[in-house]
Amino acid sequence: MKIAILDDYLDVALGLTDWQQLGSDADIQVFQKPFSDAQETVSALREFGVIVAMRERTGFPAEILEQLPELQLLVTTGMRNLSIDMNAAKAQGITVCGTGMLGYPTAELTWALILALARNLTHESQSMQEGGWHRSLGLGLKGKTLGLYGLGKLGSQVAKVGQAFGMHVIAWSTNLTQDRCNELDVEYVSKEELFRQSDFLSIHMVLSDRTRGSVSEKELNWMKRDAFLINTSRGPIVNESDLLEALCSDRIAGAAVDVFEIEPLPADHPFRNQKNLLLTGHIGYVTRENFTKAYQEALENIIAWKEGKPLRVLNAS
Repeated sequence: MKIAILDDYLDVALGLTDWQQLGSDADIQVFQKPFSDAQETVSALREFGVIVAMRERTGFPAEILEQLPELQLLVTTGMRNLSIDMNAAKAQGITVCGTGMLGYPTAELTWALILALARNLTHESQSMQEGGWHRSLGLGLKGKTLGLYGLGKLGSQVAKVGQAFGMHVIAWSTNLTQDRCNELDVEYVSKEELFRQSDFLSIHMVLSDRTRGSVSEKELNWMKRDAFLINTSRGPIVNESDLLEALCSDRIAGAAVDVFEIEPLPADHPFRNQKNLLLTGHIGYVTRENFTKAYQEALENIIAWKEGKPLRVLNAS
């Protein structure tokens, strides 16, 4: 049984669970670097019967799945992966299974980014490393308005921390209700009010056809000039060119972005040269606890599938 573990950028997959449980007939190959294009993906994976994918890092549209004749089981970390064509996989007899993942690491990173923006930590650290001293005037969070574009599991965690800092928390999403806001002591506002009132606006929406590009020039122009945008959700929710223009023109004070339209972010992407933009490389879910859970459940999925009793099947219906 040839098994491919993809996009193990940190070279940790083999050490976080006991893959030897698969037995001596399991031939496991780990791929640390992303594939450059569809042709390289197909060439590398053509002979594998089982593939373990890390979230949306490598896509599996129909045109790729059709060129993987040996593939029988595709395991994705997480229970949602829009980069896999579930219908095409089912049509080819490929079982797609998912794993659980922890939500709180992304909420924690959101607060790391908010605090870094408020206190200019990137520039302050750089100044100290260069032999300098403090060089900017930071912002306190108490009394500021935290806007949440989405108040689901992650948004609600972020809301509680904001309230602990003494922030006024407001929220909006298409399906959000007044009752949900009342439960969390959060003010329910319109989308326009959310963008106009927020000092720090954090995105916590699931990527879908409805949310793709839902933060663009119009929404960014609603924001205060001294406001900050934080995106730890999915890159395509924000129109990158519109965000870049807002940052270049000082239309908003700054942003922190962990997720991008193309990942890994190209080395020559203009985001990398923007001084009022704090960047991290989709690390919201990248913690030891999360990866351990994901790889352990991926192993469980493979064992259960071998026994004819697949777990956490995502393309059963």
